[in-house]
Amino acid sequence: MALGRGLGELLGEIETAYEQNSATTDNTIDIDIQSIKPNPYQPRKIFDEESLQELKESIIQNGLLQPIIVMQDQDTQQYILIAGERRLRASKLANLSKIKAIILSNITKQKLRELSLIENIQRDDLNVIEIAYSYAGLIQDYNITHEELAKIVSKSRSSITNILRLLTLDEYVQKMLIANKISTGHAKLIISLDKEQQKIITDSIVKQRLSVRETEILIKNLKTKQHKTTKPKLDINLDLTPLKTIQNTLQDYNLKTQIDKNYFKIKIESQEDIEKISAFFKNKSKN
Repeated sequence: MALGRGLGELLGEIETAYEQNSATTDNTIDIDIQSIKPNPYQPRKIFDEESLQELKESIIQNGLLQPIIVMQDQDTQQYILIAGERRLRASKLANLSKIKAIILSNITKQKLRELSLIENIQRDDLNVIEIAYSYAGLIQDYNITHEELAKIVSKSRSSITNILRLLTLDEYVQKMLIANKISTGHAKLIISLDKEQQKIITDSIVKQRLSVRETEILIKNLKTKQHKTTKPKLDINLDLTPLKTIQNTLQDYNLKTQIDKNYFKIKIESQEDIEKISAFFKNKSKN
């Protein structure tokens, strides 16, 4: 599928369906909730229970104001959800047996995946990790650059890149970000650390309720401490002449040696070599 035409069509698919059907109920139908299967390509993994309860109460009091969108599964004659999983979940919590739905036709499995990605990207209540996976899915499916994706979803290129970088975080940190235990600002600072340090800093943020600024100072102090404890490289001119004399003597014992900038190496290949080295140093001590 060509980038411009294909994604352009997809971006307007759900919006067009709503525009054509939201003004009247004539083009929507009530379908059995139990006949709807979840979207297998849904990138969203976590749904806020409190928010679902609020939506449930709204549906009970006011009805479902916006229908869900489904496609019909030709093999089972059931329906596959395309958009509106929160509405479907809340309706189930409200113990409804039927739900208003718009049925889209001629939807392939590939297009179902694409619609799911785009529908999720356009929502405001997705967490940043879910958005990142949606971005990564579009980039992979369409083999596009960060710059091209930025134009498609109306974001800056740097925003796309920074969000995608969050997928390099340790899985533990990603879960804490999804659960809103840490913020995106915290996460961007943590990316520069190794996996173990990421967990330590994340736990510190949660337990001590650190702000982004406080986290920045903590990480800076951690890196400064590591720098001080790192052994400095030996960078002075050394006279290796005495070692070369020893090297020549050891070679007389048929021992293999090597002089490096900071090392004097003796290769041991057998028990006999150990005995030769021992004999050499015993002779040196006697002298």
